[in-house]
Amino acid sequence: MQLTDLTARRLLDGYRKGEFGPEEVTRAALERAARIQPAVNAFVRLLEEEALARARASQERWRRGEPRGLLDGVPVTVKDILLLRGHPTLRGSRTVSPSGSWDEDAPSVARLREHGAVFVGKTTTPEYGWKGVTDSPLSGITRNPYDPSRTAGGSSGGSAAAVALGAGPLSLGTDGGGSVRIPAAFCGIFGLKPTYGRVPLHPASAFGTLSHVGPMTRDAADAALLLDVIGAPDARDWSALAPAPGPFSTVLDEGVRGLRVAFSPSLGGQVAVDPAVASTVRRAVSGLAGLGAYVEEADPDFSDPVAAFHTLWFAGAARVTQRLSPGQRASLDPGLREISAAGARLSALDYLAAVDVRMDLGRRMGLFHERHDLLVTPTLPVTAFEAGREVPGGSAHRRWTGWTPFTYPFNLTQQPAATVPVGKDAAGLPVGLQIVAARHRDDLVLRAAHALYEAGVATAPPEGAVVA
Repeated sequence: MQLTDLTARRLLDGYRKGEFGPEEVTRAALERAARIQPAVNAFVRLLEEEALARARASQERWRRGEPRGLLDGVPVTVKDILLLRGHPTLRGSRTVSPSGSWDEDAPSVARLREHGAVFVGKTTTPEYGWKGVTDSPLSGITRNPYDPSRTAGGSSGGSAAAVALGAGPLSLGTDGGGSVRIPAAFCGIFGLKPTYGRVPLHPASAFGTLSHVGPMTRDAADAALLLDVIGAPDARDWSALAPAPGPFSTVLDEGVRGLRVAFSPSLGGQVAVDPAVASTVRRAVSGLAGLGAYVEEADPDFSDPVAAFHTLWFAGAARVTQRLSPGQRASLDPGLREISAAGARLSALDYLAAVDVRMDLGRRMGLFHERHDLLVTPTLPVTAFEAGREVPGGSAHRRWTGWTPFTYPFNLTQQPAATVPVGKDAAGLPVGLQIVAARHRDDLVLRAAHALYEAGVATAPPEGAVVA
């Protein structure tokens, strides 16, 4: 197995044993990133000189037997929505000037720096992370590792493609309506949207408390390790949670025996799911039952909250673009320009009515989780479709929310939710299974996902990828 196929945990084990060092691993990740870039466009910039300098420093610490933190020498990538000190964060937009000091790390990036991680590059995003696919006027289209004619998903599409193809085993993504889980599902990797506040965010998102920061990794155990690092409070985020009761990495092996799992294949018939997706997810759910979980088909008690989500999301887009000049507005992604205009027409009462829907949805899910420890659904009703489109060809929907009905409800409720790769369709495109738990029960999501990996129900990339 190549170095670029190894998990972060396996890399750290190799460093301890002296099998290989951070510099060798970082060079391999950088070489892989450069090789895949023409085919998938995962990066807005690679940080070769800085990465190698950090890797050499890490290698010396390992030589002395004095590693720094939990991720010393592990290559990581960062979505170009999150600040990385010393480098512009352009957010996929021509309206952001690259000039400036850029002298601050986002909280999650700061924690990675403290733990000795090696920053390989910044990954692509649609403009301001506004949609569920990754293309932008600034950086073009990001493509799927399993079929470059298809989308990688979004808005953390660059991160998903980078992890899937070995350009670093760990990445930081953001998720305001599915933006970690959508591309992770399309690219066949693990993605976690933690409980809101578990990972601090600064600057605050214009999309408000819909937006989460989360791990994108090769498996659930790596995500637990990454969450142990980035899930620490930061004074810059007033809504950050207190430290977790203990490391997430230590609870993974508790498994799913005895957990009460509700399987909702279509949210009570509200979602038309592709037959290949439906059958693949159903087989994976039977794997949970085989591991000792009590599984029953049960649907959460809510109707599609898309109208409320649109109100909150479009208002956020209007806020993002509020101070742009007419010339800058003309350079925006047309879809972003359209929803920003719609958001600007909303009233405060419209916004508060959407908040009411959100609070009621949270109440319903709170009661649901008194009866069920976990909710399992397909992550998406479809597999990856044509790149460069916001919606699949022939879709009756105009916006990306039309094909993501399993993801955005749980941004409204702030619950932890993860996607696990559980198979492929006939075209060889990955299928994801979503696991959702009550707020603050990220441990249950990670335990269930890890159990699926350990049982071989979930698979690690890049098996089947056509981009080498």
